[in-house]
Amino acid sequence: MLKAAVTIHDVAKAAGVSIGTVSKVLNNQGRFTEETRIRVRQSAESLRFQPNALAQSLHQKRSYTVGLVSRDSFGRFSLPLLEGIENALDPARMAVFVCKPTDDPVHERRHIESLMAKRVDGLIVTSRRTDKRPPVDLAGTSMPVVYAYAQPEGSEAVCVLPDDRGGGQLAGQHLLCLGRTALAHVTGPEHFTAVRERRQGFEEALREAGRSLDPDWYLSGPWSEAWGHEAVGRLLEHGPRFDAIFCGSDQIARGVADALRERGLRVPEDVALVGYDNWDIIAAATRPPLTTIDPCLETLGQQAASCLLAMIAGAEATVPRVIRHPCRLVVRQSCGGEALL
Repeated sequence: MLKAAVTIHDVAKAAGVSIGTVSKVLNNQGRFTEETRIRVRQSAESLRFQPNALAQSLHQKRSYTVGLVSRDSFGRFSLPLLEGIENALDPARMAVFVCKPTDDPVHERRHIESLMAKRVDGLIVTSRRTDKRPPVDLAGTSMPVVYAYAQPEGSEAVCVLPDDRGGGQLAGQHLLCLGRTALAHVTGPEHFTAVRERRQGFEEALREAGRSLDPDWYLSGPWSEAWGHEAVGRLLEHGPRFDAIFCGSDQIARGVADALRERGLRVPEDVALVGYDNWDIIAAATRPPLTTIDPCLETLGQQAASCLLAMIAGAEATVPRVIRHPCRLVVRQSCGGEALL
């Protein structure tokens, strides 16, 4: 037979106090002697009493839950973000409901309605790209919302984003510090905000060194290894020969590395290579292992959750509207030198 759950009545009887005293002691309320507090807590612990979470949430007007709405169906970006979010929420004893509506606005709306019906304390909205998207519809409520690796159109909402411009600058500075002088850039589709910002940062690093990006050595195309492979052939049609390539993603960089090797060009001896994303499964398997820019998604998730906690606590005025988190350079063998930054 199943054993009946321990109730607050059982704790009160074991401690020899009223139900109200147990409730107040366990919620750190009221004025009681230290002896009474110890007796109540010891009784609750010995009976393995678990407070009714629903009753507590109704009393405190908090559910101690957060909704995560992600359009990243593959989890490439949302999973590291989720790890950081949970790390930040765990000390506050808050749980996360995860919903993945992909790019279907109707599906997303249903998820948000479900989360609001569960009385979540706030929402974190994320995506697989940082381009602007329509803001979530909160049906006129004032629920706290933070966008992480996403940003809404025409809204003053709180956004936590990677500093892609700074990441592109890091890549350019590293290659220049290694003595490379002829730098190319192979990246993804230009309509992506991240593509434009990474290029801007890369060109800024070149300008600071008195150089510029040769238009023949800038190529944009799909986010794929196949595109990286194809781009090398296009680059080799132009001279003089480049000695470094900054790629807009690790997938593209892996295709570039394969194509260079097939054409007898050595990485890093002939061409130094830098990717973007620090996607371990790609970067570590590239031949040679890939130097890359890490957008620090786990830390970005922690920061987004910290902002949400502040907003839930009523300190929204102290939270910046847009936070750009610095990226970091991860050095492996594809550049042939030690990190100088």
